[in-house]
Amino acid sequence: MSHGSAEQKRAETEAVAARGLAGTTAVILAGGLGTRLRSVVADRPKALAEVQGRPFLSFLFDQLVESGIGHAVLCTGYLAEQVPIVFGKSYRTLRLAYSRESSPLGTAGALRKAAPLLQSPTLLVMNGDSYCHADLSAFWRWHVAQRSDATILLRRMQDTRRFGRIHVDAEGRVHEFEEKKSTAGPGWINAGIYLLSRRRIHRIPTDRAVSLEREVFPAWIREGLYGFRSRGDVLDIGTPASYAASQVALKPVSQVASDSCEKERA
Repeated sequence: MSHGSAEQKRAETEAVAARGLAGTTAVILAGGLGTRLRSVVADRPKALAEVQGRPFLSFLFDQLVESGIGHAVLCTGYLAEQVPIVFGKSYRTLRLAYSRESSPLGTAGALRKAAPLLQSPTLLVMNGDSYCHADLSAFWRWHVAQRSDATILLRRMQDTRRFGRIHVDAEGRVHEFEEKKSTAGPGWINAGIYLLSRRRIHRIPTDRAVSLEREVFPAWIREGLYGFRSRGDVLDIGTPASYAASQVALKPVSQVASDSCEKERA
């Protein structure tokens, strides 16, 4: 590559990074059955579970709005009809669209089904039952700087047994996934937020249920998968205990301190 071409490529990358998440479509995976939560939330999908008197999804929507995103697609499944009844076609400045699965497709299958609604070359994908206090703009800038097609937002945990762990090298390239309960001690976990290129999403199989975490991401290691190391706390509402904890631990976006990329230390 010539010096001029390299400079042009660098300028293009900087321009994309500076643009931020404006124009990026967000996708929220909100179709889970929520079986572990049924004892305390039985009449609605878990993404609509009330936290501090609000549907849990509204906290994710606020995070998207504050990050400059204007369009979100919700992948719904269990009790799917309730979500558009609650939120309709918009929330604040966020336009909402819905992709409904008639039978469970897995996290990757639901994402693939929503492909016709995805408007941007890169998508911000979020789990609908967890919240990460992360700076999504910093996540975007790092993803662009790496020229990545697929990046997982990571969170450091003191004990990874409940979550499994992800190993990344000094450049942020993912090179190994460890199963849940395999190793005690500190490490990096999947925080449930991803930046993924639309062309990779189009390659997900359509004829069966597919998991991002168990199938797609491990297969993508060979062609390039990155991990952004974040300081943001992760809260989930997947179990009665974690749901109860979220009632006091979840903070509005305005109260969340800025996140930053943390260099991995050996």
